[in-house]
Amino acid sequence: MQLRTLLPLSLLALSATALAKPLTVCTDASPEGFDVVRYNSLTTTNASADVLFNRLVEYDARQGKLVPSLATRWTVAPDGLSITFTLRDKVAFHRTAWFNPTRALDADDVVFSFQRMLDSNHPWHKTAPTGYPHAKSFQLDKLIKAVVRVDSRTVRFELNQPDATLLPTLSMGFASIYSAEYAAQLARAGTPELLNSQPVGTGPFQLQGFAKDSAVRYAANPAYFGGKPAAERLTYAITTDSNVRVQKLKAGECQIAIGPKPQDVQEASADSRLRVLTTPAFMTGFVALNSQHKPFDDKRVRQAVNLAFDKPSYLKAVFGGSAIAASNPFPPSTFGYNKAIKDYPQDIVRAKKLLADAGHPNGFDTSIWIRPTGSTLNPNPKAGAELLQADLAKIGIRAEIKVIEWGELIKRGKAGEHDLLFMGWAGDNGDADNFLTPQFSCAAVQSGTNFARYCDPKLDKLITDARRDASPKLRAANYARAQQIIKEQALWLPLAHPTAAVITSKQVSGYQVSPFGRVDFSKVVLK
Repeated sequence: MQLRTLLPLSLLALSATALAKPLTVCTDASPEGFDVVRYNSLTTTNASADVLFNRLVEYDARQGKLVPSLATRWTVAPDGLSITFTLRDKVAFHRTAWFNPTRALDADDVVFSFQRMLDSNHPWHKTAPTGYPHAKSFQLDKLIKAVVRVDSRTVRFELNQPDATLLPTLSMGFASIYSAEYAAQLARAGTPELLNSQPVGTGPFQLQGFAKDSAVRYAANPAYFGGKPAAERLTYAITTDSNVRVQKLKAGECQIAIGPKPQDVQEASADSRLRVLTTPAFMTGFVALNSQHKPFDDKRVRQAVNLAFDKPSYLKAVFGGSAIAASNPFPPSTFGYNKAIKDYPQDIVRAKKLLADAGHPNGFDTSIWIRPTGSTLNPNPKAGAELLQADLAKIGIRAEIKVIEWGELIKRGKAGEHDLLFMGWAGDNGDADNFLTPQFSCAAVQSGTNFARYCDPKLDKLITDARRDASPKLRAANYARAQQIIKEQALWLPLAHPTAAVITSKQVSGYQVSPFGRVDFSKVVLK
């Protein structure tokens, strides 16, 4: 659907300049919408879940553990079959032009937020035209038997089997808590679609207006339980070109620039007006090989693609030394990482033989899909695609590069229309399952997040068993075997684990770069 602009941007701009402490962030793309449960892109999470909503728990990257959010505490039953949450008292929902809440957050809101995704008979289930990709990928409808209101401030999740990953999964953006009262208002009016353009949450900011490919505007939530943000107004200035984002930063048009190119980071480090913030990212850039498209349904062809690629040259040209080579789906620091797996070396002779053995001695025609602009996971899509194109030509594969707008790329990629797709994935909580389930499970083929479109019962069982087992040793063993299958099947061409970087003006304090690509502007102060 086409999202509406809630208020004229010209009026919003005037109001922003009239009030103190505005904060402008130069971002790289438009969100797909604001009903975050329907989407899986980081861009949409940053524009919705990270500023408008909260979850029961959050993952603190600095401490490396879950911390309270809307739930102040939780208890896991000894048999692992239930988790009981105690909700924070007196948490206010946004008071907006389209909703005037009559009560604080309570257990009904938590029950609504999850049952909407999990229960196909729920009145709101079918209001998401694109479904619920994360809930589907993680098979939460099979895991969670019921979400029960114990009393107004207590909620119990009853499970069909123990799951070691559920609690950290609840820190992900899609697990945001919605207002059941607001949903009832929309249902009575016959306008459930407005949840995607006129959202209501409990987060530090409230949505004011949105113009696609131009700007998203927010106002500080004066009743935020974490304390009113210092910035009275927050604007996402959507600027697709990373060079332009940095120029806007230098000109004072924004105070924070997201997703800079490595060369921009190097230049900014020498500029006394700017500050560079970095952290190793819990992310992986990759090329997905669509195993449902011929001839990529043959693992020999997929292996040949891996063998043809000159990864060191790619890393140097695209990342300029700001990333490490990826061999596995998730970074080496992750629990369960299989250190025994080595990368495919470039071997043109062996690649040609594999193609010939697969019945393609003269190669074949295919396509490479990329987004038009760069990001942390792919700083220069065009350069990377051209390098891959040239390497594939050496083994006879003739690849056409297709540049597709970001929102359309995500939509068509989830539908499995691609052959080779430059993509990236950011984990939300440091767990290997954050990569394996959404990218390689059978359920994720159906939900669309499995861009390799590969479903294998043996691999699926390893991933599922690792989620259900409480023993770290057994979980690590299952993860190790799963990675071996992924490598042997060559489902991805793994590219890089990047460094996450943000450039700010020297005026900015209180902002920290997340290794997961999440954003928090609630504590940002402008000097």
